[in-house]
Amino acid sequence: MKADNAGGRVAMSRKGTAALRGWFAGLAAGLVALFASAASAQTPVRLSLDWRWEGPAAPFAVALEKGYFKAEGLDVTVESANGSREALTRVTAENYEAALADVNGLARLLHDKPETGAVAVMMIHDRPAYAIVGRKSRGLSKDLASLQGKTFGAPQADAAYAMWPVFRMVNGIDDSGMKFENVGLPVREPMLAQGEVDAVFGAATTSYVNLKSRGVPVEDIVTLLMGEHGIEAYGSAIVVSERFAQEKPEAVKALLRAIVRGFQDAAKDPAAAVEAVLARNDLARKEVEAERLRMSLDQNVLTPWVKENGFGGIDRDRFAKALDQIAAALDYKAKPKPEDVFTDAFLPPADQRRIGR
Repeated sequence: MKADNAGGRVAMSRKGTAALRGWFAGLAAGLVALFASAASAQTPVRLSLDWRWEGPAAPFAVALEKGYFKAEGLDVTVESANGSREALTRVTAENYEAALADVNGLARLLHDKPETGAVAVMMIHDRPAYAIVGRKSRGLSKDLASLQGKTFGAPQADAAYAMWPVFRMVNGIDDSGMKFENVGLPVREPMLAQGEVDAVFGAATTSYVNLKSRGVPVEDIVTLLMGEHGIEAYGSAIVVSERFAQEKPEAVKALLRAIVRGFQDAAKDPAAAVEAVLARNDLARKEVEAERLRMSLDQNVLTPWVKENGFGGIDRDRFAKALDQIAAALDYKAKPKPEDVFTDAFLPPADQRRIGR
């Protein structure tokens, strides 16, 4: 009887073990299916930058590194671009759901092609990065009169040069005696460093820092920020395709929440944020990109208005004035309305968009 009982226990034990194994196998299969389902449920989003992976793009790299996009149910791919014009083309052609692009370039595009299906949903640069960067040794100074008779490196694809007609009108500049050379973006600063041009159009975070890194003495570099000379314009913004906004509004909101978190982290710890850029740009140098990021945050992002009202929104009266300036300088047939270019409908509440340093 003992042997029989022992055998019964062994048999029951084997059956129990087999059942347990089956249960675990079923659980594992269920978990695999669950995770696979969660992964497949993530909304794919292609986001174009307006330039290379450099310091100012650190907040986007941080959002990728820390999984902020994934936490919002998004599978985001962020890619570099060769200027804002390319970024806008990508999103308006609906190859990309979103782009970091010049909001004034978007306004002009909407004027020229009203059928363009895109809208700005988050302002990144409350103060634009547009600048004219020159050298004292070439006769440039903070006085706008020093621009007369000079030769400029003026890339057609550059947002700052696109703003020149507005800057010229607002400041009453006669540019008939100036020379504008259409140069490629990669050779802009090298030409200025070598004295082939007297000044260039670009972003201060790009041209100023690039000149320094090429050995041009800081005291020889003159930076004229257009935002300090009568330009009301905003700068770069997150632009999304109309189709993306209409079909997946919750995904747009999720994208903006993740971007806000990236900027909040980058503002708190710029040095750490730059590490995420270095992982995506083998040619980048930490000290250079850290300076670019700090300049971008201080000059373009963390303005007094943003600190008071929150990151990502606009002052509608100011934006209307900015569009008035553009329309007057470029002889628009129909003046754009703020609501045609920008909407705050997808932004998180203002108290969730606070950014400090």
